[in-house]
Amino acid sequence: MALELTKEETTEIIPSLQKYFREEFDQELSEMKARFLMEYFQQEIAPLAYNKGVKDAELYFRNKTEDLPGICYEQPLAYWTRKKK
Repeated sequence: MALELTKEETTEIIPSLQKYFREEFDQELSEMKARFLMEYFQQEIAPLAYNKGVKDAELYFRNKTEDLPGICYEQPLAYWTRKKK
């Protein structure tokens, strides 16, 4: 599954790739080559970043919910022990 980008996102990415090649490699990259390169990244590399993000999110939520009963526990029948005199 390739990363789906909107037309607007693609329109922003292509010039960025062209600028990167121009600045870093002193090479001009045609719009077609930039589009092919972007599609390669979408299919080959983006899933790695996506999976890492999912794994990070899972770990974050797992850590937050690990002690859910301890964090969210409310003592029942405690009205009289909490009531101020």
